Formats: sequence, C-alpha cells, structure tokens
Amino acid sequence: MSARGPWWRRSIGGRIIVLFLGLLLAVQVASFMALRASLADHAHRVLPEKLRAGERLLQNLLDRRAQTLINGARLLAADYGFREAVSSNDAETIVSVLANHGARIGATEVALLATDFSLRATTTSEARHLLPLAERLATQSAASGQASVITLRAGRPYQAVLVPVRAPLVVGWVLMDFPLDGQLIADMQRLAALDLTLLSRASPDEPWAVSLTSLDAVRAASMAGQPWLDDTGDTGMSSFAVQGEELGVRVRTLTVGRETDAGAGVRALVSLSVDDAVRLPRDLQLALIAITLLGIVVFAFGSVFTARRVTTPLRGLADAAERLGRGDYATPMLGLQRHDEIGELSQSFERMRINIAENQAQILKLAYWDPLTGLPNRARFREAVNGAIVAAPPGGSVAIVMLDLNRFKHVNDVLGYRIGDLLLVQVAERLNRQLVRDGDLVARLGGDEFGVLLRSGDPELAMSVARRIEQSFQAPLALEEHNVDMGAAIGIACWPKHADGGDALLNRAEVAMYAAKSRGSGPLMYDPSVDVASAQMLTLISELRQAVEHDELRLYLQPKLALESGQVAGAEALVRWQHPQRGLVPPGEFVPFAEQSGFIHALTLWVFEEAARQWRRLSDEGIDLVLSVNLSTRDLLDQDLPQKFEAVLVRQRVAAKAFCLEITESAMMDDPQRALVTLDRLSAIGFKLSIDDFGTGYSSLAYLKRLPVDELKIDQSFVRNMQTDADDAVIVRSTIDLAHNLGIAVVAEGVENVQVWNMLRELHCDMAQGFYMGRPMPVDEFLQWSAAAAALRVTRASDSAVLH
Repeated sequence: MSARGPWWRRSIGGRIIVLFLGLLLAVQVASFMALRASLADHAHRVLPEKLRAGERLLQNLLDRRAQTLINGARLLAADYGFREAVSSNDAETIVSVLANHGARIGATEVALLATDFSLRATTTSEARHLLPLAERLATQSAASGQASVITLRAGRPYQAVLVPVRAPLVVGWVLMDFPLDGQLIADMQRLAALDLTLLSRASPDEPWAVSLTSLDAVRAASMAGQPWLDDTGDTGMSSFAVQGEELGVRVRTLTVGRETDAGAGVRALVSLSVDDAVRLPRDLQLALIAITLLGIVVFAFGSVFTARRVTTPLRGLADAAERLGRGDYATPMLGLQRHDEIGELSQSFERMRINIAENQAQILKLAYWDPLTGLPNRARFREAVNGAIVAAPPGGSVAIVMLDLNRFKHVNDVLGYRIGDLLLVQVAERLNRQLVRDGDLVARLGGDEFGVLLRSGDPELAMSVARRIEQSFQAPLALEEHNVDMGAAIGIACWPKHADGGDALLNRAEVAMYAAKSRGSGPLMYDPSVDVASAQMLTLISELRQAVEHDELRLYLQPKLALESGQVAGAEALVRWQHPQRGLVPPGEFVPFAEQSGFIHALTLWVFEEAARQWRRLSDEGIDLVLSVNLSTRDLLDQDLPQKFEAVLVRQRVAAKAFCLEITESAMMDDPQRALVTLDRLSAIGFKLSIDDFGTGYSSLAYLKRLPVDELKIDQSFVRNMQTDADDAVIVRSTIDLAHNLGIAVVAEGVENVQVWNMLRELHCDMAQGFYMGRPMPVDEFLQWSAAAAALRVTRASDSAVLH
C-alpha cells in the first residue's frame, strides 16, 4: 500500500471491480448466515429430544454395567469353596477368596455381610460406609431380583451391588463396589456423540465437584457452578454459555449420599455443544467455497469489462487536467462531441480552462504586487534582489535600504485604519520620488516595512539614499484633516560586502533596521557586531524571564541627600541581575532589551514589589525615606498599572507616599494622552511623581505645567561639569529657579565632588544624588552606609565629609 492508499481507491475501475466482488461476497455471506440460522433453529428444536435420548442411553449403560457386576458377584456367591468357608467361618479363606475374586472383576471393595447385614469380612477397612446401603439393596434385590446403587465415597462415585450367599438358605451377603470410570464417558461419546459429566458432593452445604467429565476443565467447572443444580429432582433441558459457547444440558440424579441429605450425592449431566450442532458439515462448506470462487471469477471478468468502458474516456480527461496543471491552457478538451455524462464533464473542463487562462494574469499580479500601494511585495522584492545579484558584473555591488515606520501602530489606534492606509500610500509615493535611477525598486515588504533595491549600489550611494529618505520624513504627511509627523528606522546592507546571497542580504538589512530602531540614531549600515547583538538579545530576554522565576534579580539603592542638612532624604531603587554564569549584569545590558520585548512590565512590577518589601525593612530599622522607582514608556501606556501598584501596596502594607515614580520626558512622547491619564491616576493614589533627566527633552516646558509633578531631576550631563562649564551652571540655576517658582522640588544627578555639592547648595537645590555621596549598593550595605552617614552630618560645604 502506498502513501496514496490501496490500488482500488486510486482508480474508478478498481472501485467498480471491488464493488461487484463485494456484492457477490455479500450475497454469499448472507446465504451462509441464513443457512447457519436455519441449522441453529433446527438444532434448538431437536436438542431436547437428543438429550433425553442420551439420558436414556446413560441409564441403559449403568444398568448393563450393574448386571455385569451382579453376575460377577453371583459367581463368587455360588463358589462351593467360598460357601464352605462361609459355613465354617474360615475368616482367612473368606478374605483371600474375596480379594482374588474382586481383583479379577475390578472391584474396589469386596465384603461379606452376615444375614443381619453386619460386617463379617472385607478386603479393605473402608467398607463400613457401605453397610447403611445393605438393607436397601437387599430390599431392592427381593423386589427385582438384582440390587445396584450409585454411592459416593471420598468424593468419587461408585456403583455398588449386593448378592445373597445361599447354602441352600441365605447364609450371608456379598457386597461389592466398582468405580465409575472413563469407559462410561467413552461409551456415551461413541454411541450418542454426547458429553457426560458426573458431579458429586457429600452434603448440600458443599459446592458441586467434578468427579468425571469429557469436557475441558473450564466448561466443566462452569457447569458445576450453575444454580439450577441445587434443585433436588431431575431437571429438563437447561442451557448456559461459557467462553462464548452455548451448551445444552440435561441433569439426572443417580443417587444421594444419605437419606436425610437431599441435594447431595451424585448427578449426571448429559450435554451437547449448540455451536457444534449448528456447524456446517465439511462437504457443505467445500461446496459453498467452490461456488463462491466460481462466482468471483465470473464477476471479475464482468467488472473489468464494465470498468474499462467507464475509465477509458476519463483517462483522457485526466490527461487534459495534467496539461492544465502544467500551465498549458491552449489545448482544448477532448470528448466535447459526446452527449452523455462524460461529454458534460468535458465541457465543464473546457469552461474551466478558459476561466483559468483569463484569471492567471490577475493571480500573478496579486502574488507579486501589493494591492494597497501598488508596489511590489516581499516575494517580488526577493526575486528582484536575487536577479540583481545574478546580473551584477564582476566587482559590482547591490544594496538594500530597508525601513520600518515609527509609531505607525499609534496612528492606526488613534486615527483609524483608513488613515493608516492613506499614510502607507503617501509613504510609497515619497519613497518613489527619492529614486532617480532606472532599475532601482521600491517595495512594501509587509505592515509598515518598506524596502529599496539599489542595483549597482555601493555603501556610499546606499547611505546617501537612506539620508535622503530620512530627510523626506521631516515634512509631515497630510492625511485629510490630519498632519502626521512620521519617522522611520533605516537599515542598510550591501552585497557582496555583507552577504553572499539574496536571502542573507535581506536578513542583514533587516537586522540593521531593527538595530537602528533600538538605537534611534539615524540610518545604520549593517555590521557583524549588530547581528551578534541581536542573537545575544534573544538569548538575554529568554534568560531574563528565567531570572525572575529563579530569584536572580537584586535590588540596589542609591542614596539621595538633602543639600541643606546632609540627611538621607530618599534613595533610588535600581535593579541588578546576578547571572549564574555572567556574574553581576548591569542594567544597561538588559533593561533596554526588556523595553523592546515588552518584558519591562514584569521587570517594573518586580522592582516595585521588592522596593515595597525593603521599605518596610528600612522602616523597621528606623530609616524613614522615600524610594524612587523608574517607569518606562511601555509602563505609562499600561492603563492597568495604577491598579497593579495598588495591589502591591495592599499586599506589602505600605503607603503610596513612601514612593516617588520617575518618568523621562521622552516616555511621554509616544502617546501623551494615555500617559497623562496614567500619571493622573497614580498621583491620585498618593504617589509622588518626578521627571527624570530633565532638560534633555524638546517639549519639557509644554508638558511640565500639565503633569502632576512633585520633583524634577536635573540630568547629570548638566550637573557633572557645572563647575567648569558656565553654560551648564546657567542651565542648572535656571532649572532650579523655574521648578521652585512652580512649587516643585529639585534633585541634581551626577554629583561627584564636593565643589559641585557646594555650588548646588548655594543655588538652594533641594537634594543631590551621585557617586560623591554613595554608589548604588545592596540593601544590607545601604543600612550600614545610612548608619555611618547619620554620624557624619554634612553641616558646612567647605568641611563636609560624606561617606563614600
């Protein structure tokens, strides 16, 4: 059998043949079943009479056996020497004669009884159990001239006979018993083809035991357990099933053990298998097989002839379908002149051929062109790249410029998908305007990604085109009543410098594009280090997820001191990663990756939860301060963030006023409205809010008055050099004055020496943070640092000494 199925399923002719043969076999099977049912009905009708005949045969066999035994016993009783020994009471001679005669006729026990039926002599010591039967046997002998009874001894059935010893009057009785053996079963099977089973039990409380049987052990044991055996009298025919076979049984009670023990003794079960009775005779089976084989041959020839009449024209249509599959739409179908079902099928094929030929061009267009922008799609672009590489002259170069639009998803979410489609169309037109050479190609690769193919383009030309594209995005896009500012991350890769094939070149350009997106530094030429960083980022993000589960993250605190008093006023909570192989990983190596992958949500929640737990520990140590926690751009767009933070506060039993949440100016720019809603909800809960790296954004003042801000952190790039750079000092002073006029506290970052500390204090800055006071440190170390700092208060800027 092949993977396509058996041969007859792959061919209509085969199915016709199988159908015809199947019908024949079905008829034969139905005939066989009907014959078997008839035999079964006949068997059930004649079975009771056959079992009754078997019962009568059993009784005849027992009577004949009894007569044979009685004749043997009479021969002994008539022996002159035996009668003389009985008359003279010669015990030794009596026992010897009894033993010899019993051995000759196969008797198990032979005993001589007195006229009062007391025991005078015996060949074994077990003959006493026969004495209770002696009187009954004598009565039976007087009535019928012979005495025989079936008795049970040691679980085995025996046939006992009693014969008088006359000299000439009755001077005693000879009592013999003989075991019922396999000869009785053999006679039943030979004469009547019936099975015989002898069951016995000494008392009604005992189960029936199989004493003798022609059945196998399982069927005999099942028969012995049938409930109708407990009936005291003989039963009619019964039936039961064992191992799926039905047996018909007729029960006859041969004798009972004692007069009072009704239901004990020996029972004979004459049985016949119903399945054997309904089994077809062998000659009939052979006849049915011969008829079936003959029918198969006749039907096979007839079905082959019929199948060929049907399948020959169908093969012609199959060949036509193969031609269509190979793209041959010019050759017309055969069989159009027929007026039967085959002709109708041929005409349908012809109409299909015409429709396929008409639609093929449209299908090819849809397969290689983007219907929205009219640009080639990724598949066409890939073919063009491979073709350009193949056609490139020796020493030539092919370049790809790939770009991904920034904030395109935001445009779809806010302005709707229709505006998003218009934006893509205008971007396609703008990109086409940047190409001035014939043969270059612009394509939409999918979503908000576009690609530019520069045939014979070296790295310098590719970078020049990329910068023109970047400059073209500086002008907003007019989308109906909306003006949308749109930027793009641009990556560049060249063949053969960066890749040896088309697919690899596309991959390198895409890697460069995503690296440019993460850096935000303009067009980026592919570099192998960028590719390594991409692979490292995938590994790092995967390991970072495990770091949270395996408790590998650590919380560090960097102190914030009040410039006026020198007291510890707060601390910034920072995360570090204790990697099992790399050691302590700084946040700059994994936080940006977490931001790009979206894992920053889980990271922020971990930092806040751990900060809340450590705040309680600091509070228990008598240290009362405000902990600052950084929020990312993605965190601000999470509308559920306030609810998540509230749950942490409840779980750790900490008030919201114990925390200051720091945000950067750039974090507000992706979706200012959503970010503002999130900040308002956080402020309403009781969190303090701080703008981090203040002064580095281009819209700080526009949003400062709208945000519920409690604190500004001046970026360290201004603070670090304020003692040597007058412009930085002016910026710091202006920022402090502006914040104080608005009622906002000011924190200076990057304080690394006492001179900057003194300058900030003279400018009335509120707090300072930097390596001069303390580096980020674990919580245990922060506790020790706080204790030491409390003993060395900074009281004067000139002679202050802060523990470092």
